[in-house]
Amino acid sequence: MGQKPPEPEKVAITTACERLLAEVLRPRFLPAIRPTSFSYPVAITGKWHSNKYRFLQRFRSDDPDALEPKFDAPFASLGYVDRDCFDVSWHRHTEEWFCLYRSVSLTEALRLIESDRYPHPV
Repeated sequence: MGQKPPEPEKVAITTACERLLAEVLRPRFLPAIRPTSFSYPVAITGKWHSNKYRFLQRFRSDDPDALEPKFDAPFASLGYVDRDCFDVSWHRHTEEWFCLYRSVSLTEALRLIESDRYPHPV
């Protein structure tokens, strides 16, 4: 587990990630909510987990027998290594994290999440 960013840096990272969510990821991967008979995506969000900012897709199920009516599925994370230095990881279908890029700047990390084919929501 790496070190956590200082609070001012954490705020700047969160702001940049929220901009990516609002301007790129939500419009591209969730332009509208389309209920189905199975679990379906209702939001794309992000939150901190230790030293990582995780990008999550929230699902909902309207099935009365569903174990969980709502759940979050991570799809990418920015692991804070040091000031303006991040590892970009992808959450595989096997529930394991796979590091795609190591020691990249925040700007580059966000560009990679936007453009790489792997760290995207389902």
